[in-house]
Amino acid sequence: MNTWINVARYHMIDWANFVAACWGVLTLAFAVNVAIFASTPGGHGQPHYAGALVAIYLVIGVLGARLVAQPLPFALALGLSRRSFYAGTALLAVGLAAVNGLILTVLQLIERGTGGWGINLHFFRVPYLLAGPWYLTWLTSFAGLTMVFGWGVWFGLVYRRWNLLGLLAFAGVQVVALTAAIVLIFLAHGWPSVGHFFTTLTLIGLIGLLAALSVALFTGGYATIRRVTV
Repeated sequence: MNTWINVARYHMIDWANFVAACWGVLTLAFAVNVAIFASTPGGHGQPHYAGALVAIYLVIGVLGARLVAQPLPFALALGLSRRSFYAGTALLAVGLAAVNGLILTVLQLIERGTGGWGINLHFFRVPYLLAGPWYLTWLTSFAGLTMVFGWGVWFGLVYRRWNLLGLLAFAGVQVVALTAAIVLIFLAHGWPSVGHFFTTLTLIGLIGLLAALSVALFTGGYATIRRVTV
């Protein structure tokens, strides 16, 4: 366990970049949306849903890929096992997701208390996903950020093992699988069932689904790192 913590600390040597990447991008997106909606004539009436919160999820995914693609050779050269490196990286992913999710929750509470920053802006509130009690907002954010981080980590490991061609093939397989699923649903006239599933899925159920996807992604990453050569 101490080794895992040391790996997480090793990643956080560059902690300023974590903060700058995640919150710099999100702060810029927030400032742009505030400027736009504050200057909109009559823009203080109806709620404005920005949709820019997705930026932090995209950045977390990129950071996850970078965390394993770049430091892995050096870590193994120091004598760390692949298992310890991966476990420490997963520990960091969980910790970052928990902290960032909590910050997002606090910002949402401030947003609610200020009437959407005085202009009825719903930047940290997303219909259905991030619109309930604070603890569900935190759990949903935590699960979603963990899942995206795990996805990014797996991409980074695929790139480390098979280079660019392998990465493109990996992404292509996912696109093909998604397309095939859509075609099958269309041919089976299953869209009403799909719609019913998502419209009746509770937030607790969604959190469980995100957690299951996180486990699957990290499991796939672990299977990949075991065969990575550097």
